[in-house]
Amino acid sequence: MSFARVRALVIVGLLAVIALVFVVVAVVRDTQSDAGIAAGCPEGWPLADLTLRERKDVKINVFNATDQPGLAHTVADEFSNRQFQVKKTGNEKKVDSVAVLRFGPKGVGSAHLLQAYFLNNAVPGYDPKRTDDTVDVVLGNRFQQLATTTEVNQSLGDSGPPEAPPGACPSPPAK
Repeated sequence: MSFARVRALVIVGLLAVIALVFVVVAVVRDTQSDAGIAAGCPEGWPLADLTLRERKDVKINVFNATDQPGLAHTVADEFSNRQFQVKKTGNEKKVDSVAVLRFGPKGVGSAHLLQAYFLNNAVPGYDPKRTDDTVDVVLGNRFQQLATTTEVNQSLGDSGPPEAPPGACPSPPAK
Protein backbone atom coordinates (compact mmCIF):
# COMPACT_ATOMS: atom_id res chain seq x y z
CA MET A 1 0.00 0.00 0.00
CA SER A 2 1.38 3.39 -0.93
CA PHE A 3 2.07 6.13 1.55
CA ALA A 4 -0.60 8.39 -0.06
CA ARG A 5 -3.27 5.72 0.36
CA VAL A 6 -2.35 5.14 4.05
CA ARG A 7 -2.37 8.87 4.70
CA ALA A 8 -5.85 9.19 3.09
CA LEU A 9 -7.24 6.32 5.19
CA VAL A 10 -5.83 7.84 8.38
CA ILE A 11 -7.39 11.23 7.58
CA VAL A 12 -10.79 9.68 6.73
CA GLY A 13 -10.68 7.58 9.91
CA LEU A 14 -9.79 10.64 12.00
CA LEU A 15 -12.67 12.64 10.47
CA ALA A 16 -15.09 9.78 11.22
CA VAL A 17 -13.98 9.67 14.87
CA ILE A 18 -14.33 13.46 15.21
CA ALA A 19 -17.82 13.34 13.68
CA LEU A 20 -18.83 10.55 16.05
CA VAL A 21 -17.59 12.55 19.05
CA PHE A 22 -19.62 15.60 17.95
CA VAL A 23 -22.78 13.51 17.56
CA VAL A 24 -22.38 11.90 20.98
CA VAL A 25 -21.76 15.27 22.67
CA ALA A 26 -24.79 16.82 20.94
CA VAL A 27 -27.10 13.99 22.00
CA VAL A 28 -25.84 13.90 25.60
CA ARG A 29 -26.03 17.67 26.09
CA ASP A 30 -29.45 18.09 24.44
CA THR A 31 -31.55 20.37 26.66
CA GLN A 32 -34.62 20.40 24.43
CA SER A 33 -35.65 16.77 24.79
CA ASP A 34 -38.89 17.70 26.54
CA ALA A 35 -39.36 21.26 25.25
CA GLY A 36 -43.00 22.26 24.94
CA ILE A 37 -44.23 19.25 26.89
CA ALA A 38 -45.67 19.65 30.37
CA ALA A 39 -42.25 20.77 31.60
CA GLY A 40 -42.80 23.99 33.47
CA CYS A 41 -46.52 23.33 33.70
CA PRO A 42 -48.02 24.78 36.88
CA GLU A 43 -49.01 22.17 39.43
CA GLY A 44 -52.63 21.12 39.21
CA TRP A 45 -53.13 22.10 35.58
CA PRO A 46 -54.64 19.27 33.50
CA LEU A 47 -52.72 17.76 30.60
CA ALA A 48 -54.58 18.35 27.33
CA ASP A 49 -54.55 15.50 24.81
CA LEU A 50 -53.69 17.22 21.53
CA THR A 51 -53.83 14.06 19.42
CA LEU A 52 -55.82 14.69 16.26
CA ARG A 53 -57.88 11.51 16.21
CA GLU A 54 -59.42 9.66 13.30
CA ARG A 55 -63.19 10.03 12.98
CA LYS A 56 -63.81 6.43 14.03
CA ASP A 57 -62.07 7.12 17.37
CA VAL A 58 -64.04 10.29 18.24
CA LYS A 59 -66.94 9.92 20.70
CA ILE A 60 -69.67 12.56 20.61
CA ASN A 61 -73.04 13.46 22.11
CA VAL A 62 -75.32 15.55 19.88
CA PHE A 63 -77.81 17.97 21.42
CA ASN A 64 -80.44 20.15 19.75
CA ALA A 65 -80.60 23.71 21.08
CA THR A 66 -82.93 25.05 18.36
CA ASP A 67 -86.66 25.19 17.68
CA GLN A 68 -86.29 22.63 14.88
CA PRO A 69 -87.58 19.26 16.17
CA GLY A 70 -85.45 16.16 15.48
CA LEU A 71 -82.34 18.10 14.48
CA ALA A 72 -80.11 16.26 16.97
CA HIS A 73 -81.12 12.86 15.55
CA THR A 74 -80.63 14.01 11.95
CA VAL A 75 -77.16 15.43 12.62
CA ALA A 76 -76.26 12.41 14.79
CA ASP A 77 -77.10 10.18 11.80
CA GLU A 78 -74.87 12.33 9.58
CA PHE A 79 -72.01 12.01 12.08
CA SER A 80 -72.60 8.25 12.30
CA ASN A 81 -72.45 8.00 8.51
CA ARG A 82 -69.09 9.78 8.71
CA GLN A 83 -67.86 7.08 11.15
CA PHE A 84 -68.06 9.07 14.41
CA GLN A 85 -69.14 7.23 17.58
CA VAL A 86 -72.43 8.90 18.55
CA LYS A 87 -73.23 8.07 22.19
CA LYS A 88 -76.29 10.21 23.04
CA THR A 89 -78.74 12.64 21.49
CA GLY A 90 -81.12 15.03 23.20
CA ASN A 91 -82.31 18.59 23.64
CA GLU A 92 -80.74 21.57 25.43
CA LYS A 93 -81.69 25.16 26.15
CA LYS A 94 -81.46 27.50 23.15
CA VAL A 95 -78.06 28.58 21.82
CA ASP A 96 -77.63 31.56 19.49
CA SER A 97 -74.57 30.38 17.54
CA VAL A 98 -73.71 27.74 14.96
CA ALA A 99 -72.76 25.22 17.64
CA VAL A 100 -71.06 24.83 21.00
CA LEU A 101 -68.44 22.12 21.51
CA ARG A 102 -68.11 21.10 25.17
CA PHE A 103 -65.06 19.01 26.06
CA GLY A 104 -62.46 18.33 28.70
CA PRO A 105 -58.67 17.91 28.59
CA LYS A 106 -58.93 14.44 27.01
CA GLY A 107 -61.15 15.75 24.19
CA VAL A 108 -59.08 18.70 22.94
CA GLY A 109 -57.85 16.95 19.79
CA SER A 110 -61.31 15.53 19.07
CA ALA A 111 -62.92 18.96 19.50
CA HIS A 112 -60.35 20.41 17.10
CA LEU A 113 -61.42 17.88 14.47
CA LEU A 114 -65.12 18.56 15.11
CA GLN A 115 -64.53 22.31 14.86
CA ALA A 116 -63.66 21.74 11.19
CA TYR A 117 -67.12 20.25 10.57
CA PHE A 118 -68.54 23.66 11.55
CA LEU A 119 -65.90 25.54 9.49
CA ASN A 120 -64.30 26.82 12.72
CA ASN A 121 -67.50 28.68 13.67
CA ALA A 122 -68.41 26.56 16.70
CA VAL A 123 -67.92 28.07 20.15
CA PRO A 124 -65.43 26.05 22.23
CA GLY A 125 -66.66 25.13 25.70
CA TYR A 126 -63.59 23.81 27.49
CA ASP A 127 -64.17 22.38 30.98
CA PRO A 128 -60.92 21.50 32.81
CA LYS A 129 -62.81 19.34 35.32
CA ARG A 130 -64.33 17.05 32.71
CA THR A 131 -62.70 13.60 32.85
CA ASP A 132 -63.98 11.80 29.73
CA ASP A 133 -62.88 12.08 26.10
CA THR A 134 -66.39 12.60 24.73
CA VAL A 135 -67.27 15.90 23.04
CA ASP A 136 -70.78 17.37 23.39
CA VAL A 137 -71.97 18.96 20.14
CA VAL A 138 -74.73 21.45 20.93
CA LEU A 139 -76.40 22.63 17.71
CA GLY A 140 -77.43 26.29 17.78
CA ASN A 141 -79.93 28.47 15.92
CA ARG A 142 -77.35 29.46 13.28
CA PHE A 143 -76.55 25.86 12.32
CA GLN A 144 -77.31 25.04 8.67
CA GLN A 145 -75.35 21.91 7.75
CA LEU A 146 -72.13 20.02 8.37
CA ALA A 147 -69.19 20.79 6.12
CA THR A 148 -68.29 18.52 3.21
CA THR A 149 -65.15 16.38 3.33
CA THR A 150 -63.26 18.87 1.16
CA GLU A 151 -64.34 21.80 3.35
CA VAL A 152 -63.32 19.87 6.49
CA ASN A 153 -59.86 19.19 5.06
CA GLN A 154 -59.42 22.83 4.08
CA SER A 155 -60.61 23.98 7.49
CA LEU A 156 -58.17 21.64 9.25
CA GLY A 157 -55.36 22.97 7.07
CA ASP A 158 -56.30 26.57 7.84
CA SER A 159 -56.61 26.06 11.59
CA GLY A 160 -53.28 24.25 12.06
CA PRO A 161 -52.54 21.73 14.80
CA PRO A 162 -54.58 21.53 18.03
CA GLU A 163 -53.41 23.78 20.85
CA ALA A 164 -53.86 23.42 24.59
CA PRO A 165 -56.68 25.65 25.87
CA PRO A 166 -55.96 28.30 28.51
CA GLY A 167 -55.39 26.65 31.87
CA ALA A 168 -54.10 23.38 30.39
CA CYS A 169 -50.71 22.02 29.40
CA PRO A 170 -49.96 19.91 26.33
CA SER A 171 -49.52 16.25 27.24
CA PRO A 172 -46.41 14.39 26.12
CA PRO A 173 -46.88 12.49 22.86
CA ALA A 174 -47.64 8.80 23.16
CA LYS A 175 -44.63 6.59 22.55
